[in-house]
Amino acid sequence: MEFSRSDENNLSLTRFESMLKTNNVLFFDSNEFENIIQHYLEIGKIALAKKAIKLGLEQHPTSVNLKLFQVEIYVIENKLEHADKILDELYEIEPSNEEIYVQKANVLSKRDEHEMAINTLKIALKLSNNDEDDSDLYALIGMEYLFLDKFEEAKEYFIKCLELDMHDYSALYNIIYCFDFLDQNEEAINFLTQYLDSNPYCEVAWHQLGKQYFAIKDYKKALAAFDFAIISDDTFVGAYLEKGKVLEKQQQYNNAIENYKITLALDEPTSFALLRIGHCYEKLGNDDLAVQYFYKTVHEDPLLDKGWIAITKFYNKKRNFQKALYYINKAINIDCENVIYWKLYAQINHQLNFLEEAERGYKKTLELGNYELQTWLSRSDILISLGEFEASIYNLIQAAEFYPETPEIEFRLAGLYFTLHESEKAHYHLKNGLLLDDEFYYILEELFPKVYNKISVKEIISNSKKA
Repeated sequence: MEFSRSDENNLSLTRFESMLKTNNVLFFDSNEFENIIQHYLEIGKIALAKKAIKLGLEQHPTSVNLKLFQVEIYVIENKLEHADKILDELYEIEPSNEEIYVQKANVLSKRDEHEMAINTLKIALKLSNNDEDDSDLYALIGMEYLFLDKFEEAKEYFIKCLELDMHDYSALYNIIYCFDFLDQNEEAINFLTQYLDSNPYCEVAWHQLGKQYFAIKDYKKALAAFDFAIISDDTFVGAYLEKGKVLEKQQQYNNAIENYKITLALDEPTSFALLRIGHCYEKLGNDDLAVQYFYKTVHEDPLLDKGWIAITKFYNKKRNFQKALYYINKAINIDCENVIYWKLYAQINHQLNFLEEAERGYKKTLELGNYELQTWLSRSDILISLGEFEASIYNLIQAAEFYPETPEIEFRLAGLYFTLHESEKAHYHLKNGLLLDDEFYYILEELFPKVYNKISVKEIISNSKKA
C-alpha cells in the first residue's frame, strides 16, 4: 500500500520510523504493521521490513498475515525450510487461506518444483473470491509455465489476466513473448488486432503490433502501427525508435534520423538511438556526422561494444588502421568472446603487418568456432611468413578436416613439405592439388618462390597441364 494515499498510513509510517530512531516501543495494530511491511517490501527495503515483522509478531504473535510476511522474507532469503515450517503451522490454523497456498507455491518454485507450484496455485484459485486475486494467481501460474517452457499454457493464463483487466500491460507483454517464442507472428497479429478493436488507443498494443509486422518484413503495416502508437501517445519513445528502424529498412535515412532525434528530446539520450543516427549518416555519406554520433554513443555508454566496433569499422573503411586497431581493442576488452571482433582484430593487424598479433587474432577466431576456409588460410600464410612451418602444417591439416580435397590447402602443404625437405609428402600434396585444380599452382609461386623455381616442380606442373 502506498502511504502517500492515506494520512493514516503516513502517520503509521512516521511513528514507526520515529520509534526506530528513539528506541521507544510504540503500539501498532496488526493492520498498521501489515501496511508498513508492505510499503518496505514494495520499495525494496528488506531490512526495515524484517524489523517491522519482528516487532509486529512481538505485539501480535498469533497474526497469520504477519507470519505470512515472515514466510515471504524467508523465501526471498532462500531459507525454505523455515518457510515450510511456518506454512505447515498456518495450514493447521487456516486451511482455506489462499495466501498460504501462494507462499507454498513460491517455496516450490524456488525448489524448481514448478508443476507442484502450479497445482498449489490452482488450489488457491479455487479458494479465491475476487477478480483482483484471480488475476494475480493467473499471472503466477503463467510464470510457472514459462519456467517449464510451456508457452501455450503460459499464454492461456496470461490471456485470462488480460480478460480480467484489459489494461494489464504486463500480461500483454507476456502474451506477446509467448507468441514470439512459438514463432507465431500471424497469430500474434490476429490477437493484437482483436485486442485493439476494444482498446483502439492502446499505444502498447500498437507498438507490439508494429514489431510483429516488422518481424515478417511487412514494413508498410509496421510503419502504420507505430504511427498509431505515436498518435495514442506522442511521448512514447519506443514507438519512435521502432519507427526509425523501419525507415532505415526502407532506406529513408533522413526520416529515420528525425525519429531517433525525437527520442533524444523526449528522454535521456540512449546509446541505441545515437548509434542508429550514426549509421544513418554513414549511409547518407556524411562521414563527419556519422563519426560524431559514434563517439557520442560510446560517451553515453562506454561499455557498449557495438559503439566501439562502429568506430573501428569506420576507420577500417577509411584505411586508418592505427585508429581502427585502437578501437577494436576497446571492443574486445568489453566482449572478449565475440568471434567477429577477433576476426576484425586479426585483419587490422594483418594490414599493419603486425604478424604475431594477426596470427593470435586468427587463432582466437578459430578457437571461438569460426571455421571459414579463409580464416584457416590466412593464419597459415602468416605462420609461413613467421617461419613457423610446422605450426602452419598442423593448422592446414586441421583445416583439411573441415575442407577435404581443397586445392588451396594442398598447394600450401606441398610448399611447406618441400621447404622442410619432406619430398614424399610434398610430391603427394602437389600432385593432389594439381588433380583438384591446376590453376592454383600460383600459390607456390606467391608463397614459396624457391620451391616454385625448382626444375622438378616446374616439370610436374607442366606435365599436369599437358595432361
